[in-house]
Amino acid sequence: MNAPHTPPPPPPAPSLRTAIAHRFSLLDDKANDDEIDRSLRAGVELRGATPWILMFAIVIASVGLNTNSNAVIIGAMLVSPLMGPIVGLGYGIGIFDFALVRRSVANLAIAAGISLLTSTLYFMLTPLDEAQSELLARTTPSLWDVLIALAGGLAGIIGQTRREKSNVIPGVAIATALMPPLCTAGYGLANGNWSVFGGAFYLFSINCVFIAFAAVVVIEFLRLPHRKFIDPRRGRRVKGTLLFIVLATGLPSIYLAARLVDNEVFKSRARDFVRKEFKAASVHVLDTRLVPATREIEVTLIGQRLPAPVIKAIEGRMADAGLTKARLLVHQAQPEDRRDDSKLDVGSLKAEILADIVRNNQQALQERDATIAALRQQLTGQEGWVELAAAVTREFEAHYPQCGNVLMGKAATPAQGATVAVPFLSANCRRLPGSEENKRITEWLKVRTGQADVRVVLAAKRGKIIRQSDR
Repeated sequence: MNAPHTPPPPPPAPSLRTAIAHRFSLLDDKANDDEIDRSLRAGVELRGATPWILMFAIVIASVGLNTNSNAVIIGAMLVSPLMGPIVGLGYGIGIFDFALVRRSVANLAIAAGISLLTSTLYFMLTPLDEAQSELLARTTPSLWDVLIALAGGLAGIIGQTRREKSNVIPGVAIATALMPPLCTAGYGLANGNWSVFGGAFYLFSINCVFIAFAAVVVIEFLRLPHRKFIDPRRGRRVKGTLLFIVLATGLPSIYLAARLVDNEVFKSRARDFVRKEFKAASVHVLDTRLVPATREIEVTLIGQRLPAPVIKAIEGRMADAGLTKARLLVHQAQPEDRRDDSKLDVGSLKAEILADIVRNNQQALQERDATIAALRQQLTGQEGWVELAAAVTREFEAHYPQCGNVLMGKAATPAQGATVAVPFLSANCRRLPGSEENKRITEWLKVRTGQADVRVVLAAKRGKIIRQSDR
C-alpha cells in the first residue's frame, strides 16, 4: 500500500530586512551596462541640432526672465540640452575615463559660452531693462541650492540607468534650473553688473558640480565597469581632487545660507517688535524700513508725538526681542507747540510733503532742461542753414545767369535702413551745363555744405528733368 503524498513545506517568509532591501534595490530594474554607457556617452555630444536647440532655449528662458513669466522659464528648462555633458562628466569621473571627462568638460564649456553669448545679446537688445523678481532670485545661491542640485542629480542619474525610461530628466531639469542662472549671468554681462553675474554663475557652478558628484556616487554604487589604475595613488588623488572641488563649491553656499537665515530672522523679529511696541491708538506706523546689513530699523510715525523717554524705553526692550545689535530710528512730525505734544504741526508736515514732491520731480525737470537745450541747438542750426542756403543760391545765380528759379533745401532719403536729410539744389536753365560742368557744380555744392552726399537737379525751361548729378 502506497504512503500518502506529502506536499513540500512552503518557503520561509523573507525577513523584514530582506523585504526592505528588495523594495529599495537599485539593481533589480537596472539597464544593461553597455546600454547605460551608450546612453550617457551620447548625451555628452554638442553638435548638429543640439547647439541650435540650446540657443533657442536660452532665448526662451531670457524672455521668461525678462517678462517675469514662470511658464516660459519652465518651458525653456524642458527644452534645454545642458544635462547631458554634466551627467557625462560625472559618469567619466566615476569610471575613470578621462577622455570622456575632457570631452564632457569641453562640451559643457562650449554650451556655457553659447548660452552666455546668446543671453547677453538678448539683454543688450531688449527694451525691457528692469531686473524682475525671477531674475534677481538667481543671484543669491545658498545651501538649499546645493541640496536641490544634489537631490536632482541623484534622481537624474538613477532615472537614466533604468531599463524603463521615465520623465525624471525633464523634472530634474526644472528642479535644478540650469538655464535661468546662465541667462541671469548674461543679464549681468549686458548691464555691466558683476555682482549679478558672479552670483548667477556661482549658482550654475553649484548645479554642475553637485549633479556631476551625484552621478559619481550612483555610478560607484551600481558598480559599473570602470578602468583600473596601475598606480593606486593616482586613483586616490583623483578622488581627493573631486572631494576638494565639491567642498570648495559647497562651503561658500553654507555661509550664504547662514546669512540668508540670519537676515530673515532679523526681519521677522523686527516686524514683530514694531507691531508690538507701536500699537497705541494715538500713533500709526506709516512706514517701516528694515536694513539687515546694518541692523537698522527705521520707523515713520504719524499721530500723537511720542516723547523721547518713551522712545528710549522702547529701545531698551530691543534686547529682550532678540535685537541686541539693532539700531532704532524713529521719524515723527514736529509739534507746533512743544508744550502740547498732542498738537501736530500741519505746516511742518506740508513742508515735508512738498520737499518730497520737489525731490521726485528733479529728474523730470532735468529732462525738460535737456529737451529745451536740444531744441535751441536745433533752432540755431536751422537758422544757420537758412543763411547758408541763401548764400549758395546767390553764388549759383551769379555763376550761371542762364538758370533761374533756383531752390536750395534738404530732402529726406533712405540710407542703410535709416532716413537722412540730403542737401539739394534745383534750377530751370535756358541752356544746360555740360557733364563736366555739372560735376564741378556738384563738387562745389559738397564743399559749400560740408556734406559728401548732395543732389543737383537741373531742368530745361519746359520742365522736363534731363540731368541729375551723382551723389
